[in-house]
Amino acid sequence: MNFASDNWAGAAPAVMSALSRHNSGFAPAYGTDPLTASVAETFTRIFEREVAVYFVATGTAANSLALAAYAKPGGAIFCHRESHIQVDECNCPEFMTSGGKLVSVGGPNGKMTPEGLREAMAAFPDGVVHHGQVASVSLSQATESGTVYTLDEIAALKAVCAERSVPLHMDGARFANALTTLGCTPADMTWKAGVDVLSFGATKNGCWCAEAVVFFDLEAAKGFEYFRKRGGHLFSKSRFVAAQFDGYFEDDNWLTTASHANAMASRLADGIRSRGGRTAWPVEANELFPILKRSQFDALQAAGALIYEWPAKELAHDHAPADDEVCFRMVCSFATSDEDVDAFLKVLAAVG
Repeated sequence: MNFASDNWAGAAPAVMSALSRHNSGFAPAYGTDPLTASVAETFTRIFEREVAVYFVATGTAANSLALAAYAKPGGAIFCHRESHIQVDECNCPEFMTSGGKLVSVGGPNGKMTPEGLREAMAAFPDGVVHHGQVASVSLSQATESGTVYTLDEIAALKAVCAERSVPLHMDGARFANALTTLGCTPADMTWKAGVDVLSFGATKNGCWCAEAVVFFDLEAAKGFEYFRKRGGHLFSKSRFVAAQFDGYFEDDNWLTTASHANAMASRLADGIRSRGGRTAWPVEANELFPILKRSQFDALQAAGALIYEWPAKELAHDHAPADDEVCFRMVCSFATSDEDVDAFLKVLAAVG
């Protein structure tokens, strides 16, 4: 019953097969190999337009380097206050942007609102040197609360960005999970809705170590190779990152693994609710945040469930955990089985 994180899962069989398949022989280094070029073409096909793709090792690197490409002196980067770049990246975005300031924006269910974003940006008026400059906006898809921005919500945030002529970045660590929830195309969820640059995550969805920065504006991508090299993320054996993506995209494996993870999360949420529990936020991807009695939580952990307490911030008083309750995080992956879900719900039913 391992629901600790989708990072705990191994690599999907298709990814491992591709790594083995592309392991023989010799190939040019530093991204000049034929497989890297082929995968770049796959990204172009998936997004229905020519894109500039740069492989990196981690989501933190993808986010930080993408934002660095749009950095300004005294730059302010706007993001939800619970976003990964704000809470979990050890100030790397600030470091990579040479001192960019992350500005927190509130909003329910882990999502910024256009009104909240506009208000936060108003504190940095154009042309006032004392306050710095608006530089970019970053949204997480799916969010750290397990929710998903709709296409209209993304477009509404882009409209606010356009008012100040700044780019919109998407942290897509769980890009495929959000995509399958919305049932749209990758193009719909990105550049057609106004996203300028994407951190395309695959590690959480079945890859071993494969992330990419995807620019939809080729002019903005010029010179990014120097940001990546300076940041220490230019792979010498790039073909092995490309191989992971090759297996990931083959036969739509990436959508199959994401759909499975989402389905497991929905099953868990339905089972928890049917047994008297609730979730802190809507379950829209592969994460859920149940609220149960402390005694139930302790019993689940004692039975071997790997789950973690989670701060239930920004919840309405009548929905927040009571003194005898606890909010905790569960994450499903391609490796989560029906048996894992059934075992968890069986324990919950026994202690309910």
